[in-house]
Amino acid sequence: MARTCFFAKAARKPKFKVRHRNRCKLCGRPRGYMRKFELCRICFRKLALEGYLPGVTKASW
Repeated sequence: MARTCFFAKAARKPKFKVRHRNRCKLCGRPRGYMRKFELCRICFRKLALEGYLPGVTKASW
């Protein structure tokens, strides 16, 4: 219940703009966030390896 309440609170518009925190759209993680994909590094890597992000390839093999 506490986690659900936290996500509901984070979804609301903050009173001041500086209080806004970018979060992953899938898991809600605040750190390691990539603006271009709106995902954290962990979800980004998982989806990229599965091929769900078009145009994303590994840098080396």
